[in-house]
Amino acid sequence: MIANLKAELEQRAADGLIRHQRLLQSAQSAHVLVDNHRVLSFCSNDYLGLANHPLLKLAMHQGIDDSGVGSGASHMVTGHHQFHDTLERELAEFVGLDDAILFSTGYMANIGVVTSFVGRSDVIFSDKLNHASLNDAGVLSRANLQRYAHNDMEALESLLKNVNFSNPNARKLMVTDAVFSMDGDIAPLDKILGLCEQYDAYCLVDDAHGFGMLGENGCGALNHFKLSSPRIIYMATLGKAAGVSGAFVAGDQVIIDYLKQKARTHIYTTASPPALAHTLSKSLAIIKNGDALRAHLNNLIAALKQSLTLKNWQLLPSNSAIQPLLIGGNNAAIQLSEYLLKLGILVPAIRPPTVPTGTARLRISLTAAHSLQDIEKLALALHQAERDLLEVTV
Repeated sequence: MIANLKAELEQRAADGLIRHQRLLQSAQSAHVLVDNHRVLSFCSNDYLGLANHPLLKLAMHQGIDDSGVGSGASHMVTGHHQFHDTLERELAEFVGLDDAILFSTGYMANIGVVTSFVGRSDVIFSDKLNHASLNDAGVLSRANLQRYAHNDMEALESLLKNVNFSNPNARKLMVTDAVFSMDGDIAPLDKILGLCEQYDAYCLVDDAHGFGMLGENGCGALNHFKLSSPRIIYMATLGKAAGVSGAFVAGDQVIIDYLKQKARTHIYTTASPPALAHTLSKSLAIIKNGDALRAHLNNLIAALKQSLTLKNWQLLPSNSAIQPLLIGGNNAAIQLSEYLLKLGILVPAIRPPTVPTGTARLRISLTAAHSLQDIEKLALALHQAERDLLEVTV
């Protein structure tokens, strides 16, 4: 087996698909120390710049003083601390749903939800650009996983119609990212929910990249679209705009009660440290009052779009903090990323299978910790790169 694995790794290297883990040696910020080099980073999902916020650091210290560094048990034994309980109530109220349940990661949340609600005789409908956790959850559930072209509502409706005709008794679960992690565009959740209500399906919304960013006070994608329905199962992560770690699922009370009994990734794992939940309560308060941070970030997004007049590469249409620069070939994307790194700018090259073949890109991730000067530096570097790397084409 070792020989086969080595050959596979060598092939991945030849195809420009090898991933390299970088070593972060400072707190997360716009300017970081990575692999012993100071760089301007456009890699972080810390969209509001809260990961190193002084009030959150103080809250973490206070949480540790009151609850220690570990929970010691699963939520269903003695690991569910008062801090966890308070945070769940605060999160449910914030997103306007009945109740919420915490998970250690977004990956665990999606797997917990999907495998709890559907099985062999049921059907999942999934956007082809959904996050890997939703795809893996579909496979683990053993349900009939049907994928439709990205944001194609006609294709989705056709699949729903066919299942209603061929398997009318099946549970039907529609799953979608709210903001797509590699394209930065937003799913038409209003249309998706309309189809779910029309064809008796439930809708799992993964708002990992919208929570804290979209809607009034950063309440998320449901608020952005003004949606309310007992058919919605809402998931958001707490390590992106919230700046800490973990995830939660919110929804109708029956949905949450059922997950507490059935979600294996919640039941059979040690609860996250209570100090994290205490810190997230403070983070939530900052998000609620974070309009100035979101406005600054939106100004940076607009400035980047206005500054870039590239001919060989193009920004994909996105109004979110995720600004993908489409390159095309794997090696071309790596070459551009390495060129920028020599100029002290870190932007990751994203390649298959994370994105479809032929759509390798730089994923430019903007945060409220960036300045207009940072955007100007990136834009100048990209224009310089286009002049110097003439052989790189889309």
